[in-house]
Amino acid sequence: MHQQLIYSINDLQYRTIKKKIIYRSNYRGTKEMDKLLGAFTKKYIESLNIKDLKDLEELLDIDDSNLYNFYNDLHCEIKIKDSYICKLFKKFKYNID
Repeated sequence: MHQQLIYSINDLQYRTIKKKIIYRSNYRGTKEMDKLLGAFTKKYIESLNIKDLKDLEELLDIDDSNLYNFYNDLHCEIKIKDSYICKLFKKFKYNID
């Protein structure tokens, strides 16, 4: 049986976490990942609950090379957690403007 994680935070903490995630998703180190993760975060950040935000923070902890490979179904040197956020990221279609 799946155990549900319960997080207790106030509104200020919630907004702070979202701001941190937005910043981290837009300033990665490679322009390609900045654009991809920035667009992904912009699309979904307002609809995520605290558990999803924590999972997104974990996704952002992954280096650009492995995250790029994961997104493009290439070989990753690390095991990436199977979460709702990871599945959402894999399905995300990034349109180059």
